[in-house]
Amino acid sequence: MAMMSMVEAIRDAIDTAMEADERVVVFGEDVGYFGGVFRCTQGLQKKYGKSRVFDTPINESGIIGVAIGMAAYGLRPIAEIQFADYVYPGYDQIVSEAARLRHRSAGDFTAPLVIRMPCGGGIHGGQTHSQSPEALFTHVAGLKVVMPSNPIDAKGLLTAAIEDPDPVIFFEPKRLYNGPFDGHHNRPLKSWKDHPLGDVPAGRHHTPLGKASLLSEGDEVTVLAYGTLVHVALAAVTELGIHADVLDLRTLLPLDLSAIRQSVEKTGRCVIAHEATFTSGFGAELAALVQAECFYSLEAPIERITGWDTPYPHAQEWHYFPGPKRLKAGIRRVLDGTIERVS
Repeated sequence: MAMMSMVEAIRDAIDTAMEADERVVVFGEDVGYFGGVFRCTQGLQKKYGKSRVFDTPINESGIIGVAIGMAAYGLRPIAEIQFADYVYPGYDQIVSEAARLRHRSAGDFTAPLVIRMPCGGGIHGGQTHSQSPEALFTHVAGLKVVMPSNPIDAKGLLTAAIEDPDPVIFFEPKRLYNGPFDGHHNRPLKSWKDHPLGDVPAGRHHTPLGKASLLSEGDEVTVLAYGTLVHVALAAVTELGIHADVLDLRTLLPLDLSAIRQSVEKTGRCVIAHEATFTSGFGAELAALVQAECFYSLEAPIERITGWDTPYPHAQEWHYFPGPKRLKAGIRRVLDGTIERVS
């Protein structure tokens, strides 16, 4: 075990996989000599050479297209999209090729690739460096979609993604890269040191995809969250002094519906939190599933606490993020059996 930041845990997972399997290759914009803009691949080119860790042109469609071809012919590519906001030129390659390759070829070809993307705000990056587009990928059959909230899960889930026989979209919340998020004060902390989820196992560490993690247990309300909002949810529950299930979904596709059902049937109340916009966000799918699966257990309307329905507001970035104040208000409404209407 070693204390690691999420950046270090991601790098360690890639390093361990490359050492164990020569088919694993890493490429993207600035990932080689520079080590990536967030340093997730720092030192890997020096260790494994330019044939296995290399830089690409600024061409997301090309990056993803090359990864699909490599995967189809037996390699295990890890392609980095420098910011999730840049993925859109390559979206057609993901949807029309990677996600469908197994089925359109009747199993003759598969696409065992990972597409890593830093997501979310918190670095004053404005509209083109701060988006949370996970819902666009959870709609696509044939993909798996992952978003960890801590270093242990980042390493374990990335290991599982690299070893998976099908394409995995791996979102990495930028606000969690170097330290846990202080949900009480709605700001990042400087280090994962001494945080229980920063103590990462050495060597190969595998966390199965499709399994949620129960980080807090209680019988008053269920809070469903992923990524940075997990830390906000834990802070909100602590500040309210209530006994709540806080469920870190970790994998959005496939979703751990069994864990969600078990929790909501116990508590009878559900609050959903994510950073992305409200309308058609992944929380809408979660709300529909909870309504369908747990209708007779619900004692209050389902509440969603999310980002605003607006292009990313650079000047109001920290007001845009759902913080503990908004989340606590939503939990109180659910506990009282009321709901805030959205116009």
